[in-house]
Amino acid sequence: MQVPDYSVFTKAVAESRDQPEAAFAALWALTRDLVGVKLFTVMTHDGRKGVAQRIYSNMPEAYPVSGTKPANETHWSRQVIGEKQTFVANDIEGIAAVFSDHELIKSLGCESVINVPIVVAGEVRGTINCLHEAGFYTPERVDASEALKLPGAVCLLMTELNAKGAL
Repeated sequence: MQVPDYSVFTKAVAESRDQPEAAFAALWALTRDLVGVKLFTVMTHDGRKGVAQRIYSNMPEAYPVSGTKPANETHWSRQVIGEKQTFVANDIEGIAAVFSDHELIKSLGCESVINVPIVVAGEVRGTINCLHEAGFYTPERVDASEALKLPGAVCLLMTELNAKGAL
């Protein structure tokens, strides 16, 4: 795997006072360049409360940042949250099997998904969610998505600091 160029992400984290928004925008750009993405969102996961929350979206009209929603126990959650493994579906049928909003996803020109768990201190704190045309997420792109985990963790930790008034 090629070593990713984190310089733009690092600069956004280090120099921008508009946090965590600048870090999320830089993560989106890194994801676009490294893996490829049409629809990009980041969700938090709170296992103690059993809730998830969308905290970033590159398409806020279709997928706005939102309040919490109950985390459902499915084979997706067992794989991504329980086993801390990336989930991939490369057709709309695979998406429909786990996401009730599959019609909206398809209407945006997306028929494949990769959900990358963000793990901090042994716990899944959220996911990076990338969607694109059918068949887009090849094994090479899935391997490349591993490089998003550390910047994703930085973004989530910055969000937590911001919520505590520490940023």
